Amino acid sequence: MPKNLLALSALCLALSACSTLTSPFSSGAAPSGKAVAPYREQVELTGRLNVVYQKEDKPESATVNFNWQQTAQRTDVTLYSPVGSTLATIAVTPHEAVLTQSGKAPRRAPDVDALSAQMLGWSLPVSGLRDWLQGYAVGADGKRFVASPANDSVTTKDGWRLRYVSWQEVGQNASDNAPGSLPQPRRIDAERNASAQADAVSLRIVLDPAPSAPAP
Repeated sequence: MPKNLLALSALCLALSACSTLTSPFSSGAAPSGKAVAPYREQVELTGRLNVVYQKEDKPESATVNFNWQQTAQRTDVTLYSPVGSTLATIAVTPHEAVLTQSGKAPRRAPDVDALSAQMLGWSLPVSGLRDWLQGYAVGADGKRFVASPANDSVTTKDGWRLRYVSWQEVGQNASDNAPGSLPQPRRIDAERNASAQADAVSLRIVLDPAPSAPAP
């Protein structure tokens, strides 16, 4: 076989091998046999959120950045515009939810999901996101769902369809800066159909890299 043909064949094989490699943040990157990192009551996360919803029977969409802080008894969410302006803050305790939009008086309600739908025009499922952002949920069967790259989708008890699209890896100790082998969600897609109680909405959530994860 001519040398140039051999070289071409070798190049094709190399390119074929490269094309099968996955990104560190693809769904196949994390070890398939491992569930997510242990749940933490206290956590701070940042990321981006794209929402598609219905307004006056027409599809609308919005993209926001967010900062998420939670403890056992409280959740604080700040929504930012793509240029960094604060759009709204949400504070949730066991007693009430308070949503404050820029330039407006705070609004209070016992149900944060309904309050966000009323004030923002779309429902932000804060109560569910406390679990979802860390790879946990309560399934339609009432059982605790623990996500992994091999078990990446569930329908929740309140009708949301979740899919954990991509992953990153974090250290086994949350304060450990060394790379570890425990998967943590990177992108989460959530969708809910319209019902008598709620409008249809779909969310795409992309979390910023964890401190111990490499940048994409």
